[in-house]
Amino acid sequence: MAISKLGQLEALLFAAGDPLSLDRIASALHLSLEEADDLLSLLSKSYQEEDRGLTLRRVAGGVQAVTKKEAIGVIRDLYEKQEQKISNAAMETLAIVAYKQPVTKSEIEAIRGVKVDGVVSTLTEMELIMEVGRKEVMGRPILYGTTEKFLVTFGLESLSALPELPEELLDGAFEGQETADIGRDKESVHEEGVPSLEGTGHE
Repeated sequence: MAISKLGQLEALLFAAGDPLSLDRIASALHLSLEEADDLLSLLSKSYQEEDRGLTLRRVAGGVQAVTKKEAIGVIRDLYEKQEQKISNAAMETLAIVAYKQPVTKSEIEAIRGVKVDGVVSTLTEMELIMEVGRKEVMGRPILYGTTEKFLVTFGLESLSALPELPEELLDGAFEGQETADIGRDKESVHEEGVPSLEGTGHE
């Protein structure tokens, strides 16, 4: 027996795991963008029932089926897995990349005051940052930026959803240097804090 379009959508999101764009959903289900969006709204509404363990979230420009926070206890019991947190040094470096990208190692070091080779390598291995080009200065150092996995990990739909950060925390070390603006509208930035990176499986 064929399942409904709603059931097909649920299966699609479950199988994908990662966020799916509205275009991909519509294409896979042979629907128009409007029909796909209406179907997502219907599924999201059904997930709001108390007896459902999933919910939909819009992240990294797409839609992802995730477990509800109320189910975290049973999931933790299932995996019996000790949560691990990213180090403070890595978190500080990641924040600098997120807000100052594209940025070089030397620019990160100018802000943190310490070498960051090891931390940058770790964040690259975790696929939270990546090389995005070369700076057009002597030596053409590598420029780093955040990845789509960064958006997914922190539950952000785009970089414009980064929480506001006091300028004095990142400015000063870059005075007189040319730095890139990530192009976010500060008036539209959410006031929510950045969630922790628990459960990434890295120290």
